[in-house]
Amino acid sequence: MCRNIKTLFNFDPPATHDEIHDAALQFVRKLSGANKPSKKNEEAFNRAVDTIADAAHEMLHAMETHQHPRNRDEEAAKAKARSALRFA
Repeated sequence: MCRNIKTLFNFDPPATHDEIHDAALQFVRKLSGANKPSKKNEEAFNRAVDTIADAAHEMLHAMETHQHPRNRDEEAAKAKARSALRFA
């Protein structure tokens, strides 16, 4: 799994279209092994990003949970603290 793909489910406010698209782009980059596709592969690359983003958007809105939504700022602070301990 790509380290840059962040959890998008159960946050308040919910994940934006741009966050979902960015995660799909990162996933396709990982699968293809290319940060930027060649001109010949650009259409297939972009189509894959759009398809995955649509599927992720559908999944995130269909999922349900009984837990309270997480706060983005609190989760970012926790991640920063973990990083500080790890790389201290």
